[in-house]
Amino acid sequence: MSAKNKKMPKVRPNGFTFIEIVVVIGIIGMISLLFYPDVRRSIEVRKLENEARDVLTTMQRAKFQAVKTKLNHRVGFVNNNNQWFFFIEREVTPDNWSLFPGFVRKPISSEFNVVVDFPDSTGVPDKAVVFSPLGFVLNYDNNHHSLSLQSLKLDRYDQPDLRIINVYAGGSIQYLESESQ
Repeated sequence: MSAKNKKMPKVRPNGFTFIEIVVVIGIIGMISLLFYPDVRRSIEVRKLENEARDVLTTMQRAKFQAVKTKLNHRVGFVNNNNQWFFFIEREVTPDNWSLFPGFVRKPISSEFNVVVDFPDSTGVPDKAVVFSPLGFVLNYDNNHHSLSLQSLKLDRYDQPDLRIINVYAGGSIQYLESESQ
């Protein structure tokens, strides 16, 4: 057999064919469709957790500052056009409250159902929790000591959709995760 008659194997160029790329993109698309609800649910859980923990951290900060500075501090809640805002104030002189330096009023996202069940306050905050220099809650009311945030989206996913913050007379703050009834 001569060298001329031998068939040389065809050399295939490096890379992927169009069909291979389309198949891989199709597989990735199907997988992402399967996991999309889980990703959305996870994002909603994080939003709810972040919002509730922001309020919780603000409560703890106010209590800490009351003990540290030996001044009454309060976390005030104001409802403005169906949106709740919260902030820290300190009592400079008796019945003279000023916004805590470096702290601005923070909104609670209107995505959530918010129930603020703290004692009523006279003046600007509609509701408030007042911490004493010993860390106790001065205006404690056994029937009004909680804040709850509910996500309607998580309720549809049959997930724990409720975050509750309870504040007690001794200054302890409890954080609960629950499903609405």
